[in-house]
Amino acid sequence: MKFVMAIIKPFKLDEVRDALTGIGVHGLTVTEVKGYGRQKGHTEIYRGAEYAVSFLPKLKIEVAVASESVEKVVEAIASAAKTGQIGDGKIFVYSIDQAVRIRTGETDTDAL
Repeated sequence: MKFVMAIIKPFKLDEVRDALTGIGVHGLTVTEVKGYGRQKGHTEIYRGAEYAVSFLPKLKIEVAVASESVEKVVEAIASAAKTGQIGDGKIFVYSIDQAVRIRTGETDTDAL
């Protein structure tokens, strides 16, 4: 089992969700986060004053999938979230040692 975490631009959420649903992923967690990568933020002008925005709004998507599905999931997220601009985000893949569905007691891939 694998845990896929993706940091994406907020306006790409619907496209990513549709892409994941299209390949059979039916559960995901979305968290609003702030951060920066190589672009290190940007400057904005508000009421005539310029100020630096160090942390940009992003969304963190988390999905637990079977090991066989991880490549399709990464490909779906990457293609749906890509704009070609700086700050498109990143995808991280972690191993899951154990998963338990609390309601039924199912474990591992049955719990996904």
